[in-house]
Amino acid sequence: MSDHLFNLSAATKARTHDLMAIEPPHLEDDFAQNTFSLEEMRKRLPKDVFVGMRNSIELSAPLASKHAEIVALTMKEWAIERGATHFVHWFQPLTGGTAGKHDSFINPSSVGKAVTALRGADLIRGEPDASSFPNGGLRGTHEARGYTVWDPSSPAFLVENVNGCYLAIPTCFVSWKGDALDHKTPLLRSIDALDRHARRVLALFGEDVTRVQTTCGPEQEYYFIDEEYYYRRPDLVNCGRTLIGAAPPKGQQLDDHYFGEIPARILACMLEVEKELYKLGIPVKTRHNEVAPSQYEVAPVFETSGIAADHQQLMMITLKSVARKHGLVCLLHEKPFAGINGSGKHVNWSIGTNSGRNLLDPGDKPHENLIFLVFCAAVVRAVYRHQDLLRSAVASAANDHRLGANEAPPAILSVFLGKALKGIFDQLINGDPLSSAKALDLFLGVTMLSLVPSHTGDRNRTSPFAFTGNKFEFRSVGSSQSIAFPNVVLNLAVAESLDYVANKLRDALKRAGDGNGAQFRTVVLDLIADMARESEAILFEGDNYATAWHEEAERRGLLNLRTTVDALTVMTSRKNVDLFDRYGVLSEEELHSRQEVALEQYEIALDIEGRTAESMARTRVLPAAAGYLHELLQTVLNASQANVEADGVHATAEELSKGITALRAAIEELKAALGHGSDDLFAEATRKRDEVIPAMNKVREACDHLEGLVPADRWTLPTYTEMLFVN
Repeated sequence: MSDHLFNLSAATKARTHDLMAIEPPHLEDDFAQNTFSLEEMRKRLPKDVFVGMRNSIELSAPLASKHAEIVALTMKEWAIERGATHFVHWFQPLTGGTAGKHDSFINPSSVGKAVTALRGADLIRGEPDASSFPNGGLRGTHEARGYTVWDPSSPAFLVENVNGCYLAIPTCFVSWKGDALDHKTPLLRSIDALDRHARRVLALFGEDVTRVQTTCGPEQEYYFIDEEYYYRRPDLVNCGRTLIGAAPPKGQQLDDHYFGEIPARILACMLEVEKELYKLGIPVKTRHNEVAPSQYEVAPVFETSGIAADHQQLMMITLKSVARKHGLVCLLHEKPFAGINGSGKHVNWSIGTNSGRNLLDPGDKPHENLIFLVFCAAVVRAVYRHQDLLRSAVASAANDHRLGANEAPPAILSVFLGKALKGIFDQLINGDPLSSAKALDLFLGVTMLSLVPSHTGDRNRTSPFAFTGNKFEFRSVGSSQSIAFPNVVLNLAVAESLDYVANKLRDALKRAGDGNGAQFRTVVLDLIADMARESEAILFEGDNYATAWHEEAERRGLLNLRTTVDALTVMTSRKNVDLFDRYGVLSEEELHSRQEVALEQYEIALDIEGRTAESMARTRVLPAAAGYLHELLQTVLNASQANVEADGVHATAEELSKGITALRAAIEELKAALGHGSDDLFAEATRKRDEVIPAMNKVREACDHLEGLVPADRWTLPTYTEMLFVN
């Protein structure tokens, strides 16, 4: 390990020492202080305007235009009181990040003065350039007009800087014709679709519900590394992951990092991240070391899906910005280091009513809880029928490195229910009387320790879609991804199943002629049993990592869409086009646009990675290896002249020379693969997958072999040991 890389600079040490002493948050007082929350609205808005805003947020009711003017004025006054000078329509384009144009509150007057203003029209609608973002063919370069439209369901918030702050207003982003150019618009549409059909189902049970919402809590995994190492790695700067790098002697094999003591410098950064997130009203709950060295996790409690998607973006932004203040860099790539765990974003997802009822809570007697069984069976059916869409929703060049590796679920979708719930589904499938297992208390063999209540089933961390008590956990989502589109697909797939349930149940009850009593229960259970039989192939309780499961899944007829290209190929099948269109979530053109954008991002990512790998190998690795080879050959020559035996040095030189030759050949192969092949996106993405990735792997193999031969003081790139263990 090279000393000049191992030692952190004096400036970094000093900065970190100072930042360790930040004032801790005052949890209740600080929480949501930088958001224009319902509580803030209650204090500032007239009662009728506040009620209108609350109904917009909680019931998706439209807000009167006259009320928008009052809200805009009040929001502006609140923001200016807090030091804001500008406002931003904050949106989530198809880049996967966030965007916004800053406009000042200042309006010059005729007498050389200036006043501050935010009109209702400015609050409701903005006009950014719609041609400068990925749009998948929905807009031409010459068609620039687009609109940002205020989303009142998500609170406006302040973004602070050392020199001031600005007001960020969450919005949707659409074209002049109304086509969705963002992730938020289809997410809100999908929430409405699920709400409609969930309420239809509940009405058949005699439940009068005014709003059904999906909720989620995404667990964010990430890496922290020292910024000095980051800036010495062109692959991390350009690609977010290391394209070369030999495996360290110690990785994660001792399992000593998971839930271990958080290093002081890292904890200082985490505490500041959490303080900033609390101020934005983001309810982060847990933090811990993850499995790999320098890998960590932060997770919030549940929120409605629309707000959770906004907050997830803010969480990633905050992690990256605060890390820099501590001399760290936050890596959100799904696989920044080869050979050790990648990072995911497990999205815990559920369905609830506006009265606070969780429709996926089984209760003490799940076999008697018909509403729970109906909604659970509908979710399982949705995953079975739309496995292709769920896989395409998490497809990316980065996530391809993670899915199927030994720390992430495979590309095959399956559902884990747990022993108790799987037992009920088996009873339904087989037509057996229903019963459910009871939880037992655990006795730990120590009399002073209390009996601990056990769950009725274990958890399965290898499953891509697992029931975990009162929610499902979608574990395939990548750590750098927006959770919006995976939620869109999940909401939509379940909405289709609930529509099916409502229609089937309505018709069966008409035929039965009885809407109550034992006959009602029989009709409902028959429908649940039919759905369970239809989707039985998707249920799997075993080890999803095992090779045997891949073989079994193939026998069951489940899809195994191994790569992004495979997944995106089926994204716009007629089934999927009809599904999105039928429920008003995406038109055929909007769905095709997302496919095109995803393909383009995949192809570009591989191109950038390939060119970065070629450059690093040619300008960093080859010179280091050649310089050392020259030194070895000079040593051999000197030894020969001095009549001293140098067989070992000569053998090392030969091995090094062969390694250099192998690397040269790999570089040329990669260079040839990077040449432009086709203007057809699918063809070019497929070609890069089949040619560029294998060529990059050969370059990596040759570079990593040379890293094991070249002395540390000649190897200019920070090693895995340095990046992962120096914190």
